[in-house]
Amino acid sequence: MFSNFFNYDNPVWRFIGKFGDLIILNILWIVCSLPVFTIGASTTAVYYVTLKLVRDDDGYTIRSFFKSFKQNFKQATAIWLILLAAGIILGIDVYVFTRLFTGGESFRTVMLTVFIAMALIYAAIFTYIFPLQARFFNTIRRTFFNAFFMSLRHLFRTIGILAIDGALIAAGFVLMIPPVMMILMLFGFPLIAFINSYILSPVFQRYTPEEKREGEELRPLFADEDSENSLLRAREEQKPEE
Repeated sequence: MFSNFFNYDNPVWRFIGKFGDLIILNILWIVCSLPVFTIGASTTAVYYVTLKLVRDDDGYTIRSFFKSFKQNFKQATAIWLILLAAGIILGIDVYVFTRLFTGGESFRTVMLTVFIAMALIYAAIFTYIFPLQARFFNTIRRTFFNAFFMSLRHLFRTIGILAIDGALIAAGFVLMIPPVMMILMLFGFPLIAFINSYILSPVFQRYTPEEKREGEELRPLFADEDSENSLLRAREEQKPEE
């Protein structure tokens, strides 16, 4: 009985081991995000590992992180810079209409409503885009489209993710509840990615071809045939020789 309990293959120990992986991921994510422009690549790498963890796909955490970081660096960085620029513009617009605008109250209300709607769409795309980049191979434009499409198609899951993430962040950094602050300091963003991965993994499974579900490489999602073939050829060229 006790020998089975202390066996690493025991589900309890495997679950505990995942939190050890999250601590490692937190350190890697912080270090690799320090240059700021690399946040997209490090975030994609975190999701690459957490999506594997929720599928019980064992592997070396550090090796998997840097594998994804290297493979997705250019595209994930471009996606991050686009999102960063859009977020800055949206933030400035909200600030102007909440602090500096001196026009009619009705017009300000309408514009703030529009910006709030845009912020929700932005948050939904942000939630999906890096997991998609980690799981599927696509162009930047197609990845943005897929993130927007899936966030709407799976609206209840999207709302659930945004609510959970928002509650954790608010409890830890706004209300500053000590236990939540300690948990977030220990596990950081990878904990949020891990929770999100549990919600997103069944969604991604629906878009994964049957013959590829056991493999590591996946075909493009919602891609036309020509772009799919060209992207798959590019992926084959990037693979190291056996």
